[in-house]
Amino acid sequence: MSTDRGLPAELAAVTAGEQGAVAQLRAALLAAAGAEGLIDVAYRVVDSPLGALLLAGTDAGLVRVAFAREGHDSVLESLASNVSPRIFRMPARLDPAARELEEYFAGRRRLFDLPLDLRLAGGFRREVLAHLPEIGYGHTASYAAVAALTSSPRAVRAVGTACARNPLPLVLPCHRVVRSDGSLGGYLGGPEAKALLLDLETLPPR
Repeated sequence: MSTDRGLPAELAAVTAGEQGAVAQLRAALLAAAGAEGLIDVAYRVVDSPLGALLLAGTDAGLVRVAFAREGHDSVLESLASNVSPRIFRMPARLDPAARELEEYFAGRRRLFDLPLDLRLAGGFRREVLAHLPEIGYGHTASYAAVAALTSSPRAVRAVGTACARNPLPLVLPCHRVVRSDGSLGGYLGGPEAKALLLDLETLPPR
């Protein structure tokens, strides 16, 4: 009897066993590397109503949430350049972030309670990001209104840039920032994603 790949069943079983052993060895090596502090950035990919989301974290906290349209490989390369090349796929380290995002999309969470690593945003951008959680769930604020909260109240365009480069979308809710005329404006995840999120936040709790 042969498998679909044309291998004898006995050989296929051995191959599967070897793959399991390799997976176990890899897990053990990653655990040891983590215990020794040799992993600077852990990442995983989760499914969501917006498509696949890349989550990345450091010892300081969640450092990146990335949409598929950004190119996850490109995001990982950027993290390697700007944070550390010691990046490994370690889903368990991102379990809290994955769980809170799942709760958010299910309508059971309105605020995120995660440690954040904001090293990818500095200066005025970080100032803007700090004000985003002040926009309540189910509400919006204009770019001008957010600028008015900062040390540069006329820097409306810079607020737009800060939102467009937000390394932690969803968690820092730049999707709630819209144009003064009420139109959505741009969004890193695309206009459809922004509209979906705003619609989600107007639904009654489940």
